[in-house]
Amino acid sequence: MEQVQSTKAARTHLPGKAKVGFAILAVYVLLGVFGPILLPFDPDKANVLQRLKPPSSTHWLGTDQLGRDFLIRLLYAIRIDIPVAFAAAFFPMVIGTALGAIAGYYGKFTDLIVSRAADMVQAFPVYVFLLVLVFALGSGATSFIIAATAIAWVGYARLTRGEVLRLKGQEFVAAARVTGLPEWKTLVTHVMPNALPQTLIYFMSDVVLMVLVLSSLSFLGVGIQPPTAEWGRMISEGQPFLHSHWRLAVAPGLMLMVFGIALSLIADGLDEWFRA
Repeated sequence: MEQVQSTKAARTHLPGKAKVGFAILAVYVLLGVFGPILLPFDPDKANVLQRLKPPSSTHWLGTDQLGRDFLIRLLYAIRIDIPVAFAAAFFPMVIGTALGAIAGYYGKFTDLIVSRAADMVQAFPVYVFLLVLVFALGSGATSFIIAATAIAWVGYARLTRGEVLRLKGQEFVAAARVTGLPEWKTLVTHVMPNALPQTLIYFMSDVVLMVLVLSSLSFLGVGIQPPTAEWGRMISEGQPFLHSHWRLAVAPGLMLMVFGIALSLIADGLDEWFRA
């Protein structure tokens, strides 16, 4: 009895690492929402007379190579990177989870179709395929989300298929079938709630990957286009000034790193919480 109570207690409280991760994510969201509103600068307006100014009471992190306030661009980039990364992971999650659940539960021809489609996508090198799609669709956030969705659904489909295959042989699923519950309803109400935790954990890790891929593409010039502020693009623009004005490249890199750490902490914490 004591063991059951301790397990329930552990399940009702998120691990500390998850709380830290959510707290950092909340800070990012608040900075992204209110930071650009409170600072009286246009993130895209250049002023060559103010270029590469050091930090001051007016420009807290100085200005960049075009005289734009660096802090406002750093915060404004939150509005680009985080929503795009979450969207680029969310749509593949929805599509891949649905296809994987159907393939794993119904099997036979459905499973064959989904598995072969996944094999076809994985037959191409991921980053090469992504670059080809982005070039074909054009640069920008929408193109990146579409390209990521076309590729990343495979991971969710395979993960969900494996979980559903494991769960559909359990006694509680057999009991639901005995009651005469339709197969689709058994899948939705009994199987999927038990399969989704692993998908959610994978989703958090996938968001980290998506923000890094988006930044990498922007760094190479095929992602978010200037003058829009984006962390990867800011790193690329600050690279020539790394020795003289290191903050221009280091600060957006730190924003990426801390965001990745936050999502990793959330994923690890949720994994512990679901296993408790």
